[in-house]
Amino acid sequence: MERRSFRQWLMETRESRTMVVIVVTVALFVDCILSTVIAPILPTVLNDSLHGKENTSVTSNSSAVSDYTFLFNLSLYNNSSEGIYQEQNVSRTQGSGIDGECHDQEKDSLHGENLKIGLLLSFKGMVQIVANPIVGKLTNRFGYDAPLFVGFAVVFTSTLMYAFGEEYVFLCVARGFQGIGSSLTTVPGLALLANIYPDDNERAKVMAIATSGLAVGALVAAPFGSLMNGFLGKSSPFYVIAAVTLLDGALRLCILKPKFSPGSIPATPYRTLLADPYILVTVAGDFLTKLSFSLLQTTVPLRMLEHMCAPSYQLGLAFVPAMLTCILTLNGFAILSLKWGRWLCLMLGLIFQGIGVICFPLAKNIFGLIGPSIVLGIGISLVGASVVPMMAFLIDLRHTSVYGGIYAILDSVLCLGFSIGPLFGGAIASAIGFTWVMVILCVLLITYAPLLILLRNVPGKDEKKPILNHEEMPEETKPDDH
Repeated sequence: MERRSFRQWLMETRESRTMVVIVVTVALFVDCILSTVIAPILPTVLNDSLHGKENTSVTSNSSAVSDYTFLFNLSLYNNSSEGIYQEQNVSRTQGSGIDGECHDQEKDSLHGENLKIGLLLSFKGMVQIVANPIVGKLTNRFGYDAPLFVGFAVVFTSTLMYAFGEEYVFLCVARGFQGIGSSLTTVPGLALLANIYPDDNERAKVMAIATSGLAVGALVAAPFGSLMNGFLGKSSPFYVIAAVTLLDGALRLCILKPKFSPGSIPATPYRTLLADPYILVTVAGDFLTKLSFSLLQTTVPLRMLEHMCAPSYQLGLAFVPAMLTCILTLNGFAILSLKWGRWLCLMLGLIFQGIGVICFPLAKNIFGLIGPSIVLGIGISLVGASVVPMMAFLIDLRHTSVYGGIYAILDSVLCLGFSIGPLFGGAIASAIGFTWVMVILCVLLITYAPLLILLRNVPGKDEKKPILNHEEMPEETKPDDH
C-alpha cells in the first residue's frame, strides 16, 4: 500500500508544473554560484600554482576576504600585477575615500600570468558558446528531460573537480566541464518552462522566478566562497554546492523522466532565427546589458583599489545593492511588463543602466557606489524580467513553438558578454581610463534603447507588416503589448 501511494505521489509530482519551476530555479542558482564562487578562491590556488608553495603561508595568514586583492591585482589592468598582497606595498587609508593613487608604482609585470587568469575566468563562457547550439538542437530533437539529467551529472562532476583541483590546467578542465553542464541546464531548463507554460502571463511570472535564482547565486557567491575558503579551506564551498546539486538532481529524478522524448514539432533553424530582425534587436539589447555588467565587475574593483583606497573586504560588496535590487524587483517588473509592454521595460532597462554606469566614476568611496549600483540593478532587473519571456513570445508569434534554439542563442549572448569583461576589461580601462569606459557604455546603452520600440507591434509569421494599432482592431482581437 505504501509502495503504491509513493508511486502515485511520484506520478503526481512529475505532472506538477510548480515542482519543475523549483528544479529549474535551483539549477540556475547552482550554476551561477558555482561560476562566481571561484573568484575569491582563485587567489589561494593560483598563488600556490604560479608562485610555488613557499608563499602559501603568506596567503593563508591573510584574512578570508583579502583574497580579492590578489585576484584583481592579477587582472589585465595596466598589464601588471602586484603578486601577493602585502601591507608594506600599499599606502592606504581605510575608508578614507581619497581620490588618488593608493598603491605604489613598483609593480612586477606578469603578462603571461594575467592572460592565464583572464582565460580561466572566460573559459567556461567560451565552452558554453560552442556547446549551446549543439544542446539547442539536441533539446529540439530529443526533448528536455535527457539534457537536463545529463546536465546535472556534468555539473556535479565539475563541482568535485573544483574541490580537488590544485593545478591551473585541471581548473581549466573543470571550468570547461562546467560550461558544458551549464549549457545542458540553462537551455533545456528555460525551454521546458516556456513549453509547459504556454499562457504568456503565467510564463512571464515563472520565468522571473527562475531567473531570480541567478541573481541570488550572484549575490551570495562571493561572500560565501570567501568565508568558507578562509575558515574551512578552499574545497569546502564546493562540497556544499555539490550537496545542493545532489538535491537538485534528486528532484530532477522525481520530476523529470531521464529518457528521450522526441519532439513532434520541427524546430526553426538557427539561420532563420538569427535572420529575424526582431530577435536580433532583442538579443543585441540583452548583450549590451551583459557586456556592461561584465565590464563593471572587472573594472570597478580595480578602481576601488587604485583610487578609493578601499580595504579588501569591500571589493566583494560593490555590487550587493545591484543584486539585492534585482532580487527584490524582478517579479514585480515581470508583472509590470505585462501592463506596460515588454518593449518599454527593455527600453527603460537600458536607459537606467546607462544612467547607472555614468555615475560610477563619480563615486569617491564604497558609499558613493550604492546609488549607481541600485540604479544599475533596476535596469538589469527590467531587462531580465522581460527578455526571457519575450524570446518565447517571438518564437510563438513568428516561428514554431520549439524553444531550444532561441534559448541557446540567448545563453550564448550571455556567455559572450561575460567573457569579454575578464579578458579585455582591465586592458581597455588601462588604455582609455575608467571614466571613458563608463561614458562609452552609457552612450551605447542610451542610444540603442530607442530601437527597442520596434518590438511594440511585432508582426506574426504570416504577416508582412506590423500588427494594427489597438484602436484600429476589433476588441476581441487586440493583442497585448510585448
